[in-house]
Amino acid sequence: RRRQRLSACFDNEREKLMTTESTPRYGNEAVAPNVSLYYQYFDSQQPGPCTVLMHSLAMDHSFWRSVAPALAKEGPVLCVDLRGHGRSSKPQGPYSIAGMAGDVRALLDHLKIDQVVVAGASMGGCVALQFAIDNPDITRALGLIDTTSWYGENAAADWANRAAKARLEGFGSLVGFQQTRWFGEPFRERHPQIVQECVDVFLANDLDGYEGACHAMGAFDARAKLAGLRMPVSIVVGTEDYATPVAMAEALYQGIPGSRMKTIEGARHLTPLEVPHEITRMLSALRGRVQ
Repeated sequence: RRRQRLSACFDNEREKLMTTESTPRYGNEAVAPNVSLYYQYFDSQQPGPCTVLMHSLAMDHSFWRSVAPALAKEGPVLCVDLRGHGRSSKPQGPYSIAGMAGDVRALLDHLKIDQVVVAGASMGGCVALQFAIDNPDITRALGLIDTTSWYGENAAADWANRAAKARLEGFGSLVGFQQTRWFGEPFRERHPQIVQECVDVFLANDLDGYEGACHAMGAFDARAKLAGLRMPVSIVVGTEDYATPVAMAEALYQGIPGSRMKTIEGARHLTPLEVPHEITRMLSALRGRVQ
């Protein structure tokens, strides 16, 4: 009987640990004058750096809902609402990718997190790339998902036009365009709930925040800094990604010494939602490359 009671006790303690790891906590920290960042944090019993995940344009921390809990089995995970998004502050612009990366560093300093694997998708990938460039002292590895170091010669005008359309015609005018960029038709047919969840987050955006982020992406150009990256870097892109095509991922791969690249057949722009198991495997393998 005593052994049974002890076994039950250990089972209860194990259940508590599992609940602690899988149940995130939330917070809001000031990172700059009049700017605070909202975050979701998964603690873990496993040692090692914290995986910091940054979402795509006009999304929020929930973007990682199918990836973060699985990664938390291997180490702590922090999902951030970037400046202008979700429950974080939405000051008027201008924004910059470097400023958004600086926000994340300030948040990590507040949380006393000093070793990270940083990863992001699309806009979040730009922020992750800039973060790694600016913070090599704490960046142990870098994951670049559906993203780029430069959006091209016409980027400033293209992103300014996107922001202007949202301001003049409302976010609803962009929904049809966004859905076909986010996901392929088979996925949209099989998973209408996920598509609608993304649409709901998109429609809830703040115009100042969206405009600021669009202008930041239009001005972003980190090409000259790629060769200086020395941490392990993994790059992934869908073969049907028309927002940041395979050629942009290949430019990252060619520019970053020792980087690894994978293409996902048939996937489009939001692979952490479309093929979350693939992205989880990629980030898990990236963590495994940390010395």
